[in-house]
Amino acid sequence: MIADKIIDTGLSYLGTPYVFNAPPFQTNTFDCSSFIQYIFQEHGIELPRNSRQQFIVGKKVAFKDLKKGDLLFFTTEKRRTNQGIEKVGHVALYLGKGTILHTSRKEKEVHIAALRPLLLEGRYLGSKRVL
Repeated sequence: MIADKIIDTGLSYLGTPYVFNAPPFQTNTFDCSSFIQYIFQEHGIELPRNSRQQFIVGKKVAFKDLKKGDLLFFTTEKRRTNQGIEKVGHVALYLGKGTILHTSRKEKEVHIAALRPLLLEGRYLGSKRVL
């Protein structure tokens, strides 16, 4: 299944450092959206560069219908009061069983995280399926 292949590719970059606005299509550093863009591109799926652009593509998925490989979008403290698409400030890959794969300024590297804390913080904005 393509979702498993994308996840495996993503997992191979665990520990890769986070750098905001990291250059696309390289693996020395990632930010959240360059990471997602890269691991999907490795499997022939082209995605835009930033999380707001990525939020526009794909099919909307209800939270209860999430599958491995779906993209989850979140707001950030800085963007929380923005309107519409400008609220989007973070993207992660759903691994299933309430876990995500992503990179962020806070954790400073690609890592696996529990989804629940982000939900409790009220940061979740929606999900998209691009597979």
